[in-house]
Amino acid sequence: MGPCTTFHIGDKVVYPNHGVGTIENISTRNFGAQLERFYLLRLSYNSMTVMVPFSHAGDVGLRKVTKGTEVNRILSFLATGEVKRTQDWKDRFKENSEKMRVGGLMGLAEVFKELVILQTAKPLSFREKKMLDCARRMLITEVSIARAIVERESIDLLTRSLAKANLPMPVAM
Repeated sequence: MGPCTTFHIGDKVVYPNHGVGTIENISTRNFGAQLERFYLLRLSYNSMTVMVPFSHAGDVGLRKVTKGTEVNRILSFLATGEVKRTQDWKDRFKENSEKMRVGGLMGLAEVFKELVILQTAKPLSFREKKMLDCARRMLITEVSIARAIVERESIDLLTRSLAKANLPMPVAM
């Protein structure tokens, strides 16, 4: 999804590392001689509003909520998909940060599953714990919106998929 993607008022969008939101308004502001257009986004989980300049929408990875049919791929990946393991935590953190930003729902699921697997072996660092918590929250929200179900049902779907891989659903931090 390139920078030419446009969103409309009422669209449900994913703002990587922040969550799912709704575009409430599109406005124009003056910066000196520069006119800049903005999306005004209200985040679902905390009702905070965020202004994202059109020119940065691509850079920050703003994207539409995944279609319901794509959720099946995510659930089956959590149940049976292979996760590439990066040993060095600094490299892993960098790769995972990038996946969280631009990897779409599948990238989010990969980060989530890798960190769940790691957490079963040893305690995660504080930064990775926060990343796992963020990936968990974003997956739950996006799956529930994509499938038009309540978050509790979304958590059940994710829990069942992880259980097929003998993995526990992590609790929120």
